[in-house]
Order: sequence, then C-alpha cells, then structure tokens
Amino acid sequence: MATRYSLGRLGAAVVTAFICGLLFASGFDLTRFGFAQDGKGAKVASSQVQSLAETGNAFEAIADHVTPSVVSIQTTQRVRTTRSRGRTPQGGGIEDFFRNFEQQQQGPQREQAQEASGTGFIVSKDGYILTNNHVVANADKVTVTLLDKRSFTARVIGRDPTTDVAVIKVDGSNLPVAALGDDNAARVGQWVVAIGNPLGLDFTVTAGIISAKGRPLPGLLQGSYAITDYIQTDAAINPGNSGGPLVNIRGEVIGINSAIASSTGFYAGYGFAIPVSLAKQVMDDLIAYGKVRRAVIGVSIKDVTADDAQAAGLDHVTGVLVGGYSGEDSPAKAAGIQAGDVIIAADGKPTDRMSTLQRIVRSHKPGETLGFDVMRFGAKKTFRVKLTEAPDDPESLASADGAGAAPMITPTQSRKLDKLGITVEPLAPDLRGQIEAPYRRGIMVSDVSVTGPSFHKLAPDATILLEVLNPGPRRVLSSPSDLDSVLTGVRSGDLVSLLVYNVGVVGGTSVVTVKAQ
Repeated sequence: MATRYSLGRLGAAVVTAFICGLLFASGFDLTRFGFAQDGKGAKVASSQVQSLAETGNAFEAIADHVTPSVVSIQTTQRVRTTRSRGRTPQGGGIEDFFRNFEQQQQGPQREQAQEASGTGFIVSKDGYILTNNHVVANADKVTVTLLDKRSFTARVIGRDPTTDVAVIKVDGSNLPVAALGDDNAARVGQWVVAIGNPLGLDFTVTAGIISAKGRPLPGLLQGSYAITDYIQTDAAINPGNSGGPLVNIRGEVIGINSAIASSTGFYAGYGFAIPVSLAKQVMDDLIAYGKVRRAVIGVSIKDVTADDAQAAGLDHVTGVLVGGYSGEDSPAKAAGIQAGDVIIAADGKPTDRMSTLQRIVRSHKPGETLGFDVMRFGAKKTFRVKLTEAPDDPESLASADGAGAAPMITPTQSRKLDKLGITVEPLAPDLRGQIEAPYRRGIMVSDVSVTGPSFHKLAPDATILLEVLNPGPRRVLSSPSDLDSVLTGVRSGDLVSLLVYNVGVVGGTSVVTVKAQ
C-alpha cells in the first residue's frame, strides 16, 4: 500500500514539473503554448479547405458546362480483303502443320469495315465540329454521338494535314456550343481539363496542368508547311481522346487534344494539344474555301542554335534562321532576305522560334505585306515582304526509285579540312541529277570526324556545301580548294556559317554554323 502511495506522489510530481516547464518556456517565447489551437492557424486551415472546395467546384462546373458540347466520333472505312480457299486444318497433328504451307487458292474479294473512334466538339449551333485530321482521314462514313445519346451522320467539310485539324458538320439547330478561349493568355502551371472518349470510355473528364507551351514534335506531321506548336499537359490523354477539347479553368477551349508521348501507346504523363487560335484560323479557311489558304514568304527555316545566334551578332539565343528559298519566285528573295539571315521579328512581334514565325505569317492572308526584322552577321536590317499563297503540299517529294539514298562518290581530289573536321570532294557528275536545278554546284562532304565540330551537323555523302556566308563576304564554293582558302584565315573558336544542300531531304537547303577547332 505504501509503495502505491509513493508511486502516486512521484507521478504527481512529474506531471507538475512538466506543466511548470511548459509555462516557464512559454514565458521566454521558446514554445508557442497551445499553437495547434491557435486561432490564426485555424483560419489558414479553413482557407485551404475552402480553396480546395472551390477548385473542386470549378472542375464540376467545367464538366457540367462543356461536356454537352463534346461529341463521340465513330468512323468507318471500307477495305477489301481477299478470301483464301483451301483446306482448313482440323486437328493439330503433323499433317495439319504441313497443310499450312500448301498453296491456297485466292477467292473473291470481300468488303470489310475498318472502324475507329475519336472525339470532337461543337463550335456552332448549326453543327460545325472541330476535331483532328487523323480522326476522320480516309473515312467513308462519320457518325457523331452527343452526350444526350442523339446520333448524327456527319460530313467532312475540310481537312488540313499540316496542322492535323479537320472540320465536320452535322445537320442540327440550337446545339450546345463550346466557348473558344485564348491560348496565348494561357500560362504554364495553370489548371486544364481534357474531355474525350478514351479507350471506349465515353465522355471522360481528366484534369492536370499546362506543362509547357510551344512544344515542337518533329516528325509527327508530314509536309513542308507542317506546324507543330503544341500545348503540353499532364491531364490524362489516351487513344480516343484525339480531337477533344483542352479546357481552361474558365471553361474555355484552348486546345485540341492531338497526341501523346508514350513507349506503350497509352498515357505516360505527356499529352499534346493544338492551340485553338491556330485551329480557328484553319477552321475559318476550311469553311470559307474548302481548303487552307496558307500565306508563305518562300524560305526554308529552322530554329537558331547558340552558334547561329553568336554568328548573327545576337546577345541571346532567339530567332529563326533562313536556310534558303523555296524557288526563284520566292517573295523573301525578291524583298532582299538572304540565306543566313536570322529573323528576329515579324509584323512587329518577336519571333523566338520557328513555330512562332509560322503562326504570325499564317495569321495573315496571301497578298498582304509584312515587315521582317533580321540580323545579318551583326547588322540589323528590315524588309517588307509581300506574302504569297503556298502551293498544294504533296505528301512526299521523294521518287519511287529510291531518291534520297546515299550517293556513291569516287574519292578523287579530296581534301581534309581539320578546322571543320571534314573531308570534301568535287561534286560527282552523276549526283547532279538528284539535286534541284538552282543548287547543282558546290562540293560534297565525303567524311565527318566523329570528334570534330561538324559531327551531327554535316552528313557524309549527303551534304553539299554551296557557299560560305560568314566570315567575310559570301563566297560560292566550286572546289575543295575554295573552302580551304577561306579557312586559312579562320582561327580556333571562330564561327563559319555555310549554306548547304541536303541530298534527299525535302526543302533542300539550310544554313549550318560550325565552330572551328
């Protein structure tokens, strides 16, 4: 009994000492006594909960408001297959194994349906719908289903493979319409919602943020006039989402979901949408003319590298490098723009990358005149260029007999140029027929050192050097000795800008800047 009493007194003493210690520490402001119950802290927690609730309410409002204007698209394409006539194996024995190798008779062709699905969204009350070109390309029948289960047969108004935008139409009135927003005002990190029909799951809503803007996806679209200027998002996008809207937090469409980056073909965190401002320009042309009237300035272009920017005299890496002309009637050539110029502004707007310049030019009509600011190896110049309409863009300019294969060159009169890490030779006569008429001259790069400055910039047996643009005045190259004499005055670290022709590449010419070693 005494022991229990002593333990009780000891416990009381410990508790008393602990409380006194807390009070003592609080007097010196060493411990915020009762911090977890602080009124200010409670307000912070309450505002966080309220913010989350407001975000959730916003997503709910977007889904309620936008989803009725989203449509499910089913396409049917007629394909013909040949039936095989022959004995059908009945069992799994060795005789049946050998029957599989017997020649079978070819029966009559049978028509079959190849079906696919995608998404679109209604942009006018009378039934115009925006979607992807690849959703409806080659379709013989297009069927559209709304959220309320109404179904329509749609007709294709027009398609543009260079932007992957298509317009289809159903016959209706007072249909629910999606509001189009301004993708230029959208910023990285902002909330977005993707709505579509992925993997057969109709009218699915996913949320994420804008991960990047102005994202190029080289090779995704074919053609000389293709524009890849995507909004990247981590909102889940899967096969079937193509053509659906990417919506901002205000319920406005800012993009058309078009592509994913994935090793499996399914969502891996990287989705891409066509900016709606570009899609709207294409849509307006398709509705008005049945095709896209592309305004062009008649040059080949690429994004500027650090070496290109330094050679042009820019203090940071920006602009678009002019690589050559589309033909003798190029408006840019007529205005005075030259290969090697870096376009830094068009129509008074900065051109930080190739897709920016393309979109500025494309926002105008053929026949209009625009101002272009360029840097030409340290000198800033301004030109006025009258835009022309681009010709119809063929899917491929390569011939069926294998044009573009690496040509065979007889190694005669070759010269090794260590400053650029290349070996060059005279242009072989049998190669001239593979080259566009204005460029049947120059010298061939026959070898590139893997440790030299030209590695990954110039391709052996596929690159022809036409001119030296810088340093000094422009010089046409007719023989290896011409380039060797230019390099005599070049020191290690100097930049050499070359006009080159790429054999077998659509577009032909480009400008390459190499830092001498």
